[in-house]
Amino acid sequence: MTLSAYLLVGAILFTLGVVGIFMNRKNLIILLMAIELMLLAVNLNFVAFSHFLGNAEGQIFVFFILTVAAAEAAIGLAILVVLFRTLKTVEVEKLDGLRG
Repeated sequence: MTLSAYLLVGAILFTLGVVGIFMNRKNLIILLMAIELMLLAVNLNFVAFSHFLGNAEGQIFVFFILTVAAAEAAIGLAILVVLFRTLKTVEVEKLDGLRG
């Protein structure tokens, strides 16, 4: 496969993530999944460039990005569970409980 094929797949995944954010502004779980899809598209581009340039720096960078993304997703889901237990909803418009 060529570099442009990988970049095309990455662009399609990133576009799907952006569309997921703009089409769905109500459900927080879907918003988090769309953001993760965008992050994975960027990681795919890093791996593709790393492979075609012949160095491992991009792949190592992706490893660190995925580690931080896993921690971010775990914290985000934990906050989401607490909000769901207190407010009984995951709709973004009704999540104003964090206001001081």
